[in-house]
Amino acid sequence: MSALPSDLELSNTREKLTKPVQATLSSLKMLDVGKWPIFSLCSEEELQLIRQACVFGSAGNEVLYTTVNDEIFVLGTNCCGCLGLGDVQSTIEPRRLDSLSGKKIASFSYGSGPHIVLATTEGEVFTWGHNAYSQLGNGTTNHGLVPCQISTNLSNKQVIEVACGSYHSLVLTSDGEVFAWGYNNSGQVGSGSTVNQPIPRRVTGCLQNKVVVTIACGQMCCMAVVDTGEVYVWGYNGNGQLGLGSSGNQPTPCRVAALQGIRVQRVACGYAHTLVLTDEGQVYAWGANSYGQLGTGNKSNQSYPTPITVEKDRIIEIAACHSTHTSAAKTQGGHVYMWGQCRGQSVILPHLTHFSCTDDVFACFATPAVSWRLLSVEPDDHLTVAESLKREFDNPDTADLKFLVDGKYIYAHKVLLKIRCEHFRSSLEDNEDDIVEMSEFSYPVYRAFLEYLYTDSISLSPEEAVGLLDLATFYRENRLKKLCQQTIKQGICEENAIALLSAAVKYDAQDLEEFCFRFCINHLTVVTQTSGFAEMDHDLLKNFISKASRVGAFKN
Repeated sequence: MSALPSDLELSNTREKLTKPVQATLSSLKMLDVGKWPIFSLCSEEELQLIRQACVFGSAGNEVLYTTVNDEIFVLGTNCCGCLGLGDVQSTIEPRRLDSLSGKKIASFSYGSGPHIVLATTEGEVFTWGHNAYSQLGNGTTNHGLVPCQISTNLSNKQVIEVACGSYHSLVLTSDGEVFAWGYNNSGQVGSGSTVNQPIPRRVTGCLQNKVVVTIACGQMCCMAVVDTGEVYVWGYNGNGQLGLGSSGNQPTPCRVAALQGIRVQRVACGYAHTLVLTDEGQVYAWGANSYGQLGTGNKSNQSYPTPITVEKDRIIEIAACHSTHTSAAKTQGGHVYMWGQCRGQSVILPHLTHFSCTDDVFACFATPAVSWRLLSVEPDDHLTVAESLKREFDNPDTADLKFLVDGKYIYAHKVLLKIRCEHFRSSLEDNEDDIVEMSEFSYPVYRAFLEYLYTDSISLSPEEAVGLLDLATFYRENRLKKLCQQTIKQGICEENAIALLSAAVKYDAQDLEEFCFRFCINHLTVVTQTSGFAEMDHDLLKNFISKASRVGAFKN
């Protein structure tokens, strides 16, 4: 068990770098998790399977992620068993967290130990990791090496959001109730005392008859926004992070009176500072400011909510991460701003970045590089123009042209064909027919050609690609010709090498011809025993032998 830190160590006004991180479900799609250095340990194949992820730890050296198969993997240094694998061994390769596989994560947060609190989409709560102050809520102070479901006082509740302070935990239920447990030296559990809380306890007082809609935790304080837009706060207040106009601790929930008449939608806590976002897109900040994290243009702490000017556009998202003194915001127009501690610099006013999401601020500028929320990498339902075109290929519902090939129809759109292909631009100019018969090419080849015009790609066997190479040559589609040659090169083998060489010669694909010839020479013994070599055209055979002789293929 770790030695208990003194009250002075935990409650002084200096901002430490061991603060916790809250992570709530992100609405961002297809996020590039590769921006976080720790993901460089994963292969491209593994990265493509990730659907949710959170990087955490005092140095950004731990990560938990879920895959398309609802499997959960962990990776990293495993401090205090925070990976939940049953041991404290670090792992440089992803390991599956079998005890939670099949569970879908709704909310994820961690503290400074670190300890982990996770809520599933079924409303269950699991905790593990550091537990010197009962922050796991299981009634003990033993570190948890594997996920343990917490049901005391929560058995009939559905938890929808979780948040962690340094050594305390907070959860929100679907009926708007808040429960807290863990370290309580500054009243951060909200019980009215400073005695540690070993199991979940409902936070009441001013919240007794309120419906809470979202929660957040600072190092040793808590925030709750209720359905009326009011903000309630409790816990440590040495830097003014409760926004009450004082620096005294608050052992029970207290409304932030300075926000009277302002309807708050979201709250985000830094290590010792607080951000809120109103329903009108305005940001207010208060608390510690030694790195400029309030964005006020100076480094003076603020104990009252202070409006922050980002730009004239409406703010739609705020971000603060409990592992850093960094703040970020995103506007309705898509601009992302950052301020506070950014790669060692103190940025005292919101700074416009080139990023498209606030998560990138923390991946690239926060120290350590950690996630400020649970990242979602679900595929976006929105289709790009290119994706829409791909979907419409061979769609009889929207097509205005049919090609009849080998007795089968291929559906297309005149305007797209005319835009994409010079041949169709002229042949369809004055053609009002809605059916075109095609006998020069096979169905697979002609369908692949039309599909290429919609997708810019081909998917054919090397042998079929030869037929498409013929078509590409006939229609003077040089890019398609190169794609065909590339497909043929990738699919060449001893059995088809001669046939592919013959096709390259026939269609004057000189680069492909040279490639196929070199392949035949390098595999000469096997190639000369194939049926393709036995049936080789006389002139081609003569030229092949002559060229092979010149490169020394028949020397002993």
